Amino acid sequence: MAWNEPGNNDKDPWKNKGGKNQGPPDLDELLNDLGKKVSGIFGGKGGSSGGSTPSGKSFSSLGMSLVLIIALVVYAFSGFYTIKEAEQGLVLRFGQYSGNVEPGINWKWTFIDRIIPVDIQSTRDLPASGFMLTQDENVVRVEMQIQYRVVDARNYVFSVTNADDSLSQSLDSALRYVVGHAKMDDILTSGREQIRQSVWQELEKIIEPYHLGLIIVDVNFKDARPPNEVKDAFDDAIAAQEDEVRFLREAEAYARGIEPRARGRVKRMEQEAFAYKEQTVLDAQGEVARFEKILPEYQAAPEVTRQRLYLATMEKVYSNTSKVMVDVDGGNNMMYLPLDKIIQQQSTTNRAAAQGYSQSTQQKPAVNSSPSNSGRNDRFNNGRN
Repeated sequence: MAWNEPGNNDKDPWKNKGGKNQGPPDLDELLNDLGKKVSGIFGGKGGSSGGSTPSGKSFSSLGMSLVLIIALVVYAFSGFYTIKEAEQGLVLRFGQYSGNVEPGINWKWTFIDRIIPVDIQSTRDLPASGFMLTQDENVVRVEMQIQYRVVDARNYVFSVTNADDSLSQSLDSALRYVVGHAKMDDILTSGREQIRQSVWQELEKIIEPYHLGLIIVDVNFKDARPPNEVKDAFDDAIAAQEDEVRFLREAEAYARGIEPRARGRVKRMEQEAFAYKEQTVLDAQGEVARFEKILPEYQAAPEVTRQRLYLATMEKVYSNTSKVMVDVDGGNNMMYLPLDKIIQQQSTTNRAAAQGYSQSTQQKPAVNSSPSNSGRNDRFNNGRN
């Protein structure tokens, strides 16, 4: 049964403690006991040998102890801090550098140590611009931007008062130095890459003795333009230069297109000349071989060979020419058409007569033959024959 149930009051834990019938414990007594324990922990005496300590003095000791404990807890928790993953912490103990702290949760002595976090992974931008005087005494406005990163946190914080400001002034100095040794046309047109590289090299040369703890990642040449008062004239000059480059490219392309064709024609002419040479040589060799074969026959029978060669030559000549027939024996000087023309004309006339006859027989009825008609037909047939 529970101690507080009816009929079972003898089991009350607040009664019969120490053999006496006592009530609930006094709050002052509890605080006094706690104060004694705390005082014993910190080297004090738990109580006087001559008697008990007054309650007011015990409460005061207990309050101081509690305040001290709370202060110690607060101090211990106040020393925890966090360094981000992209950062590195610098520890200053009484204002003097004592080391670096890696990313994560760390603890420091509050009011003794000071932590300075430095971002060592992010890439930072720094612009620079202004009107500058070129080597040929022209004014130009140049805009440039650099990208840099911290590689040494200690040098970045302690080498100079402000590393970013020092880098900005060094960039402006390097840019003005390079632009002052360059010409206007190079800055506006073809020399931009060379100027970018020169600014990069000059900037690294300037910041090297200061040990800023920085590294230049990239240098970007953003823009370069003349003052607005002379902008139109410079635009015309730039357009003319671009046209010059374009014409040169077109001329080069035309030359590259013409040259192969000319080389091809030259090669073809060489091949044709070589073929003509070979043909001429072979023809000459064939004539020589034919002459060497004819010569023994001519020596054996000169007249027969001469006549045969003449006939063969005339046959070759007349085979490719038109023939004309002339009646010499009859004493008639009338010249007839060439034989091939006569044959062609006769065939044309026969075809026309045949077509006309067929049409007349189809259109006209047949007539009886008479002596007059038969005589005309005989004369017609004799004329045809």
